[in-house]
Amino acid sequence: MRVSVFGLGYVGCVSAACLASMGHEVIGVDVSQVKVDLVNDGKAPVVEERIGELTAEVVRSGALRATGDVREAIMGSEVSLVCVGTPSEPNGSLCTTYLERVTEQIGAALADGAKQGGRHTVVFRSTMLPGTCLNLLVPILEKYTGGMAGVDVGVAVNPEFLREGTSVRDFFDPPKTVIGELDAASGDAVTALYDGLPGEVFRVPVPTAEAIKYADNAFHGLKIGFANELGAVCQALGVDSHQVIDVFLADRKLNISPAYLRPGFAFGGSCLPKDLRSLVHAAQRADVSVPILSHVLPSNSDHLQRAVDLVERTGRRRVGLFGLSFKPGTDDLRESPLVELAERLFGKGYDLRIYDANVSLSRLMGANREYIESRLPHLAQLLADSVDEVLDHAEVCLVGTRDPAVLSALPHGDGPVIVDLIHLPDAETRRTEPGYVGLAW
Repeated sequence: MRVSVFGLGYVGCVSAACLASMGHEVIGVDVSQVKVDLVNDGKAPVVEERIGELTAEVVRSGALRATGDVREAIMGSEVSLVCVGTPSEPNGSLCTTYLERVTEQIGAALADGAKQGGRHTVVFRSTMLPGTCLNLLVPILEKYTGGMAGVDVGVAVNPEFLREGTSVRDFFDPPKTVIGELDAASGDAVTALYDGLPGEVFRVPVPTAEAIKYADNAFHGLKIGFANELGAVCQALGVDSHQVIDVFLADRKLNISPAYLRPGFAFGGSCLPKDLRSLVHAAQRADVSVPILSHVLPSNSDHLQRAVDLVERTGRRRVGLFGLSFKPGTDDLRESPLVELAERLFGKGYDLRIYDANVSLSRLMGANREYIESRLPHLAQLLADSVDEVLDHAEVCLVGTRDPAVLSALPHGDGPVIVDLIHLPDAETRRTEPGYVGLAW
């Protein structure tokens, strides 16, 4: 394919050289004449493992050249990769100035007749927040081309997952390829660019592709911060943190796995809250600052409050809650987030009914009974004997259980507002129905 790459920094330079080495005909574009001259001399404008040799090779073969002329680049390509920077503004917001400017230039070049035959596809590889492409860049492109994105000009978002220092290696052995496609033809054009590379390919809506890069980088930062905070606490307590992490990493069932990484309701139970509090307290006694660990429980509480807020927004007062124990298949109510939710709603004066097939006041014993009597002493008057009793009562139903009896009885369409706390099995269908609200989806 004939490809133009706008921006010859790390991402653009590596993408251009690697695509050229795969057999594509690539034109690099940059406002810096120094970078353009370096590439045309067979030299990489960045320092990176293997990029120098690769650039020299593809320039020598004629597969890669560079220019400062946008029209020339558009005329000589069928796909444009936009790899310009999106730095932070002083207030932390994303700077989209370079993205907007390049989009204007590409649109103007297309409108001026620089593009001959075939539909051109503009692929944004720069990191940008969800909504940037559809709400900001597509209107600019349509304004300057006079055409319709997805019809007259292709548009896609293709985030990169290249680490500085190993970016050439990462390009040829990617963890995944993500293509946010405005239409199928746009997605096909991007897919063809990477034909032959390993890794799973995800073709998703444009905003999803924009968000994935942020999910990755936020989690990477969180992992590093977690490891460093835990290390500091271990050191203060006289424990070898690397031994701890070695054992921690050996657990591929819960620790290094997809476990706990699906958005859902708040966590609770007899272990997680207690142990987090204990660890944070130990860190404080040792004068070790652990801002990540110390904010996990407040974050969990805020997430629980989102459920309360969703009920309040309905303006309705009769509420049904399905589920009460902290985990399905148990009657353990200790630090259950659903008990906390019930307590907050009851405290705000809502007319509440609760159904949990595993919870019977007469069977609660020991610490479990003591806990519920201290947190929700009116439980006896709130518990319902059946799913139908709650449905008959409620104007708003909060669903916090996957009990088959509950799921099969939940109405569609007309009926109570359904506040989904667990991502119901048919959530995608229900999202199109009136009266359904997902907690975080």
